[in-house]
Amino acid sequence: MDRRDFLKSTVAGTAAIALASTPLSLLSSCTPKAGAGKKNVTLNLSFQEGTAPGASLAEKLDYMENLGITGFEPGGHNLANRVSEISQALNGRNIRVSAICAGFSGFILAEDPAVKAEFDATMRDIVAAAGELHSTGVIMVPAFNGQRPCLPHTMETRNYLCEQLHELGEYAVKCGTTVILEPLNRRECFYLRLVADAAAICRDTQSKGVKCMGDFWHMQEETSDYAAFMSAGREYLQHVHVASRGRRIMPGEDGDKDNYVDGMRALKEMEYDKFISFECGTAGDRAVTLPAAVELLRSQWEQA
Repeated sequence: MDRRDFLKSTVAGTAAIALASTPLSLLSSCTPKAGAGKKNVTLNLSFQEGTAPGASLAEKLDYMENLGITGFEPGGHNLANRVSEISQALNGRNIRVSAICAGFSGFILAEDPAVKAEFDATMRDIVAAAGELHSTGVIMVPAFNGQRPCLPHTMETRNYLCEQLHELGEYAVKCGTTVILEPLNRRECFYLRLVADAAAICRDTQSKGVKCMGDFWHMQEETSDYAAFMSAGREYLQHVHVASRGRRIMPGEDGDKDNYVDGMRALKEMEYDKFISFECGTAGDRAVTLPAAVELLRSQWEQA
């Protein structure tokens, strides 16, 4: 046997041994599964309170029902005093509360103890009300760019945030809901911009009450919608926001930019069963652009 034949046989033998010793579960996890991305997963659409036309909550909900919208995302401001109103309005309808959109005062990374105390009190009031409404969770941002004075962006701050979120998450669990971290684009929030970063913080809080979300508008920070959602997975991804990807208006109003198929494919593969909620205005006639946006999302969901 010459040197070349010897090397060929050695490499082949080593590869065979390594393959034989690899667990079958690991090999199968690296192999694309037949039909991946084509699972029969329901698209659950949600509207924020200001999305649907109507002079009253009842009129808005009527409009939503006619479009087949099954989720309602109210704001958190004064939510405790609206629990009865919202519960009665949803009674007998095929619509339930999805997430609660913020509404608290102060912020969790405030240097000023009074501002932090204001956050603690108002956030817990909203979380308790969210639990009564069987909401999927209360959306929060650790700090917007304009909120000052703010703790510095350091490892110590991250550790502090995880500690505080653990306490808040455990309170949310007792209330039967969660808190949901929302990454934003760098123009609004430099501290938390990527879904993977939010998911890692969720993990490190060691509380089942701390989850995260993705927002198709803010996710222009991401290199891949698919990878962003997959980085959170079913364990941490609790909510999704959608808007057009150019001007943050109705999906479809920015033309070809408004393509959500890549992200939707990830949602279908992970069997995401929460909501995709509209967070946007419109540049046109809402009576035209809103139904068109709903149809666009349903069409792209089928493509995904």
